[in-house]
This record gives sequence, C-alpha cells and structure tokens, in this order.
Amino acid sequence: MNAAEAIIISIVEGLTEFLPISSTGHMIITEKLLHLDKDKFNTLFTIAIQLGAILAVVVLYWKKFFDFKRWQFYIKLIVAVIPALVLGLLFSKNIDDLLESSLTVAISMLAGGIILLFIDKAFKKQVIDDEAKISYRRAFVIGLWQCIAMVPGVSRSASSIIGGMQQKLTRSAAAEFSFFLAVPTMLAATGYKLYKHYKDAGGFSQHEIKLLAIGNIVAFIVAMLAIKFFIGFLKKYGFTIWGWYRIIVGTLLLILIYCGYIK
Repeated sequence: MNAAEAIIISIVEGLTEFLPISSTGHMIITEKLLHLDKDKFNTLFTIAIQLGAILAVVVLYWKKFFDFKRWQFYIKLIVAVIPALVLGLLFSKNIDDLLESSLTVAISMLAGGIILLFIDKAFKKQVIDDEAKISYRRAFVIGLWQCIAMVPGVSRSASSIIGGMQQKLTRSAAAEFSFFLAVPTMLAATGYKLYKHYKDAGGFSQHEIKLLAIGNIVAFIVAMLAIKFFIGFLKKYGFTIWGWYRIIVGTLLLILIYCGYIK
C-alpha cells in the first residue's frame, strides 16, 4: 500500500463509517478495485483508521463525552458495547474469514437496502428523543442489534440505528446514540487489532506508521463532514435514499463478481 491508496481508503472510511451503507463493505471493495494484497498490515489499516473517525465523534460531541456529572451516559455505553465485545472475541476468526468474501458484502448490501426502504414506515411511534431517556435495558438491546454488523456489508451504523428505533428512539436520537456507541466499540476493536499486530509482527515499520498517521488524519476530517451532513439529512429525508443506494451498489457488485472483475 502506498500513500495515495491509503488516502483513498481513508476517504471511503470517513464517508461511510457513520452512514447506513457499511464502511467495511466499501473498504473491502475499494481494496479489491485497487488490487491491494490482503496482507496483515492492509487488513489492520482498514480497522486502525477507525480511530480517526472515532475522534470526529468525540470532537463534535465533546460536551457530552466530557460531562462527567452525567456518569449514567458512560454506563449506558459500557452496557451497550458488552455484546459486541463478547461475540467479537468468541467469533474473531469467523469474522476475519467473512471479511474475505465479496459475495457476502454484495448480498448484505442488497438485503440491507431492501430493509431500509421500509424502516421509516415500520417505526412511527418514536418517543425517546434524548440519550438521557434511554434505559440500561434499551442500551443493551441496541448493543445486540449492533452485533449484526459483524457480517461485512450490514453496516454498524444501520444496525444500531434500527435497533435504537426499535427501542422507541427517534431517528436523530438513534443516530446520535449510534455515534456514541461507535467510540467504545471501534476503540476496542482497533486496540485489539493493533496489539495483535504489534505482538505478531514485532512492531511497525516507519512506512506503516506514516500510512496509519495519514489514514487517521484523512478519516477524521472526512468523518467530521459526513456526521454533520447525515444528521440533517436523516431528519429531513429518512432512510429511503440509502436503501436505494445499497440496492444499486449491491446489484452492481453481484454483476462485477459474476463477470469476474471482482473475486
């Protein structure tokens, strides 16, 4: 991987991490279109640059993240992230195997798109419009929904937002809680992968450190813009357009896979 390829992948990560269209799926396909080798560092890179996206959430919502008087906020995030931590550790190898499958991404994109077409109509009586009103039980259930995104192409953002709406959160409240939940979830996943790579490879080369720095800076800047755009767009238009986007992309991927352009 060179610097230009790192920037392209990081832009994709920043744009898609908080949209309901699957950042992992988009990065897998981007890697394949760039003909990047699926080596250990390239796999780590796509996960490690999530740190930049995490920082974007913390900066945009810094008042909530650093309001230590609202200790319940932190407990809710801990409760919600438990399912992902447990299942992530139990099925780490299976998840890594799924990351190799373009077909899994294509089918997940297509199926998720169809589901998003009906989400706005499925959940109409939403009453919880603020994180402070979310109970610990609801937080845990949202965390369970998030685990569906361990399948590449599903979208962590989409699954946790849908989980929030199923638990009576408004669209904007569900999206914001999804952003908050991304911080401990992605921090844990990234920290684990960085530690594992450091342990297995014995450290990072200067070139790898340079790429990780570039990737996180780019992902941070792009994610800041994407989050601001998404909240306003979601309040006004809902999920339908993202559903059609996923259906189109999923269909195109199936065609490319069938024609042999993507393995």
